[in-house]
Amino acid sequence: QVQLVESGGGLVQAGGSLTLSCAAAGRTFNNSYMGWFRQAPGKERDFIAHISGGGGSTSYVDFVKGRFTISRNNAKNTVYLEMNSLKPEDTAEYYCAADRPHGGDYLRGDYWGQGTQVTVSS
Repeated sequence: QVQLVESGGGLVQAGGSLTLSCAAAGRTFNNSYMGWFRQAPGKERDFIAHISGGGGSTSYVDFVKGRFTISRNNAKNTVYLEMNSLKPEDTAEYYCAADRPHGGDYLRGDYWGQGTQVTVSS
């Protein structure tokens, strides 16, 4: 059974930083896209960032470019999201997602974590 377990969320002041981790268990994702989405209360789930299996390709939604960095450690089957210059509007539940191998340059979300809450105070 595949499990994605997020950690690292919490409460931070505006301008601060957090690093989220997502550890996968049940299968390896070395050849698969992994990434992050987020969902604020009353809003749809938004794509944030993804990274290819080897880490050579990354993609970000425009509103986090320059502030968030996605990375992965395949030896640990883990993906990270370093978040800097956080804003109150970054407050949301952050979800890790991972795919089975495919040939596209996108993250479709075959597997999902349970989420970790990030709250940014003004």
